Amino acid sequence: MRKAIIHLMQADPVIAAIIEQVGPCQMRHSDPNFEALARSIVYQQLSGKAAGTIYGRLAAAAASDPLTPEAVLRLTHEQLRAVGLSTQKAKYVYDLAERTSRNEIDFPALQDMDDRQVIEVLTQVKGVGVWTVQMFLMFSLQRPNVLPTGDLGIRNAIKKAYRMRKTPTPADIEKRAKSWHPYCSIASWYLWRSLEVG
Repeated sequence: MRKAIIHLMQADPVIAAIIEQVGPCQMRHSDPNFEALARSIVYQQLSGKAAGTIYGRLAAAAASDPLTPEAVLRLTHEQLRAVGLSTQKAKYVYDLAERTSRNEIDFPALQDMDDRQVIEVLTQVKGVGVWTVQMFLMFSLQRPNVLPTGDLGIRNAIKKAYRMRKTPTPADIEKRAKSWHPYCSIASWYLWRSLEVG
């Protein structure tokens, strides 16, 4: 981590100022497993608090800690809806559980794939888009160089930090981030935090 911080501070004075302001990087990681991806699906487009409540209810209904595909598959669609999942999300979590139980998704094998391959495999699951996989790459597989250009928080943070008039496009972000490589994940974490402290 120290190497990443030194690189970013030397590469970009704006990121360096954010690092000074935020302090040590405290990225929290989860195991790269079924539960981590199921949790990501539940958390899509919800506040952390609401999503946490729904996820807690799901784990309780499944009577499974950590949550397993088999435990999810024992629940009916109505039971999934009853914990607070939307119709769509209930289908997504079920699809993930089915694919995992059929070994279409082999979580341990993802460790040996490059980022692009992981995106290819996991976006086959209903409701799992590139952004969800990028979060999984960063926070579960601990990949150091993920740049979620479509993330609204990242876009807003860059607009604010670099005093831009318009919200940057993914192409603008790619250009701006050239000097951050190979530590875009750490730069992204600092950009998210910058919205909380500034």
